[in-house]
Amino acid sequence: MDTLTQTLLGASVGTVVLHRKAGWRAVFWGGFCGLFPDLDIFIPFGDAVRNFTYHRGFSHSLFVLTALTPLFAVLIMRVHPSFASYRLRWHLLVFLAFITHILLDGLTVYGTQILWPLHTPPVMWSTLFIIDPLYSLPLAVGVFAALLLRRRGTGFKTNAVCLGLSMLYICWSIGAKIHVNGVAQENINYRSISHRNVLTVPAPFNTLLWRIVIVDDDSYYEGFYSLLDPSRKISMSRHPLKRDLLSGIENHWPIRRLQWFTHGFYAVKNVGGDIVMADLRMGLEPNYVFQFKVAEMANPHALPLPNQRYETDRGWEKLPWVWHRIWNPDFDTGQATSGSSAG
Repeated sequence: MDTLTQTLLGASVGTVVLHRKAGWRAVFWGGFCGLFPDLDIFIPFGDAVRNFTYHRGFSHSLFVLTALTPLFAVLIMRVHPSFASYRLRWHLLVFLAFITHILLDGLTVYGTQILWPLHTPPVMWSTLFIIDPLYSLPLAVGVFAALLLRRRGTGFKTNAVCLGLSMLYICWSIGAKIHVNGVAQENINYRSISHRNVLTVPAPFNTLLWRIVIVDDDSYYEGFYSLLDPSRKISMSRHPLKRDLLSGIENHWPIRRLQWFTHGFYAVKNVGGDIVMADLRMGLEPNYVFQFKVAEMANPHALPLPNQRYETDRGWEKLPWVWHRIWNPDFDTGQATSGSSAG
């Protein structure tokens, strides 16, 4: 999730654990520990693909953060020696702020390497968009209530209720994804699509509209389904994967790394002689947030090159379409996409 939400979650958890004992200190240190794993964004890992795929790596590891918990607790108690008697609660505050951070990140589609250094694919349960106001606002209300009404029991209680509401929203998102997965499978069976991978992910800022990506051997399908749609039939557009462009350079490290990190949800394109890999998980066709130049065309095969980020239009103008599509399935025809229809 976004850094602000992670800070609010940590502060809310800290308030539940220690607010009645340590007051604002619990809010502050909970927020700091909730923010801490994301500080890896300031580490230069060496190139664009490394910066992309090493983020949420060691800094989001269950093993690393568990090992750091006692160190952080000791440092906090040295800063606030008059509250050192709450040793177990400080340890619990730090640990829960760390762990809720990585679990929440796992609910997004980016990918979180919770079991680093084990070479397992990043966790991406993809039940929440990276920014979701309906999840973040209750946390903000609870934390501010705890700070502004800290001398009254109402602040602590309000925070606990708001944290509970945010947890219920997560449960709702998981239930919604299970339902959408079922609808996606129905459409795969109906169209007899031979597929390798299927992804369902919330559209920006909500959990009512979902994006479905289906990958087969040589193409991928993109469609949208709203929980408010009267029909379970999904209109889809089909697009070429063009993975043959990587022929001869399959062992180039950035290529193998992106294949692993994206769980196979990637496409390749030739842009003026540049070979570009696009992460299909984040963005709307044809505007994908993360795209990387990994090679350039040569004869007869592509020539591997040091990778670099390929900047494209983010497609911000499509955001109003997302809102309208939630309520009206006819807006599928209004999306500016390329490719042939499969609806």
